[in-house]
Amino acid sequence: MILQGLRERSLNGHDVIALINNRHQILFSSGTVYTCLYTLEKDGLVKSGLSSGKTVFTLTERGEETVKEFLNAKTRILGLLLDFFVSE
Repeated sequence: MILQGLRERSLNGHDVIALINNRHQILFSSGTVYTCLYTLEKDGLVKSGLSSGKTVFTLTERGEETVKEFLNAKTRILGLLLDFFVSE
């Protein structure tokens, strides 16, 4: 969810919390979100920087490729499920 949100624009931790809450009605603590963001950064999927005194995160090229792979896998899985349930 975080990587897909970062695909749209740079986000800070509170933006991520709001994004997830608005889309999925799930409220994560800032500690949980920042732990995820720093792990994604350590893995090279996002990078951080300062903007208006806040730490903001942006998707790296590796992060963009990961999102694309996830979306392709999701499409394939949904296609398989559709074939399974709607097969003749």
